[in-house]
Amino acid sequence: MHHASHDSSPALPRLSPAAGERILYATAIVVFVFCAWLTWHFCTSMGGDMDMLMPGGWTMSGMWMRMPGQTWAGATVMFLVMWVAMMVAMMLPSALPMVVIYRRAAAFRNDRRPDLSAALLILGYFGVWSALGLLAYAAGMLASDAAMRWTPVSRAVPPACGAALVLCGVFQLTPMKSACLRHCRDPLGLVASHLAGGPLSALRLGIHHGLFCAACCWALMLIQLVLGIMSIPVMVVVAVVIALEKLIPRGEWVARLTGLAAIAGGLVWIAKTLLPAR
Repeated sequence: MHHASHDSSPALPRLSPAAGERILYATAIVVFVFCAWLTWHFCTSMGGDMDMLMPGGWTMSGMWMRMPGQTWAGATVMFLVMWVAMMVAMMLPSALPMVVIYRRAAAFRNDRRPDLSAALLILGYFGVWSALGLLAYAAGMLASDAAMRWTPVSRAVPPACGAALVLCGVFQLTPMKSACLRHCRDPLGLVASHLAGGPLSALRLGIHHGLFCAACCWALMLIQLVLGIMSIPVMVVVAVVIALEKLIPRGEWVARLTGLAAIAGGLVWIAKTLLPAR
C-alpha cells in the first residue's frame, strides 16, 4: 500500500515583486535619511572644535587627532562609523538602480530569498568602501602625526594638497576613469554578467561592483579629504558630481569638467603656497 506523503508545514507567504520593490525603495529612503542625518550630526558636532593651526598656515582637522583619553581602537571605530554613514549618504542614490535591477532578476528567477540577496549585495558594496575608509584613516593619521612631529613636513602639506588636486584632476581625464565609469553606468550589463543566483553570488557582485566603483571615485574622495572631510558643502558637491557622472546621459563630460576644475584649482593652490606674498 502506498501512502501519499506531503509536507504539512504551512507555506510562508511570498511578496509580489512589486510589493517587494516598494519595500526596497522605502528601506533605502529610510537608510539614506538616517545616514545623511548622522553625517550632518558628525560634521556639526565635531567640525572646528578640535582643529589645530599648523606651521605652513593650514589647519588640521580634529578628525585626524585622538580625543583626550581616547584609544586608537575607539578613534578608529568612531571614524569608521562616520565614514560608512557618509558613504551610504553619498553613494546609495547612484548604487540603488543596480540593486533594484538585481532584485528584479532574482524575483524573475523565483529565488527563495531575493531580499536577502539584495541585502548581501549592498553589504558587499559598502564593505569595499569601509575597507577603503580604513586605509584612508591610516594614511591620514600617519600624515597628521608626521606633520605634528616635524615642522618641514607640516610646511610641505599645503603644496602637497595642491599637487593631490592636480593628480585627481588628471585621473578624471584618463582612459582608466572612463572604463570604470562605463562599468558603473551599466547596471543592467553588470547584473546580466552575474546571474548565478543565490546569496553568495549577490555578495560577490556587491564586492565586484564596489571595487570598480572605488576605482572610479577614489579621486573624488581624495578631493573631499583635501578640501575638508567634515565640510558639508564639499560633501554635497562631491556627492552630486558622483551621481551626475553615473546617472545622466553624458556623465563622462561631468567627469572631464571636474578633472579640469581640479587641475586648475590645484595649480592655483600650489602657486599661492610657493610664491612669496606681495
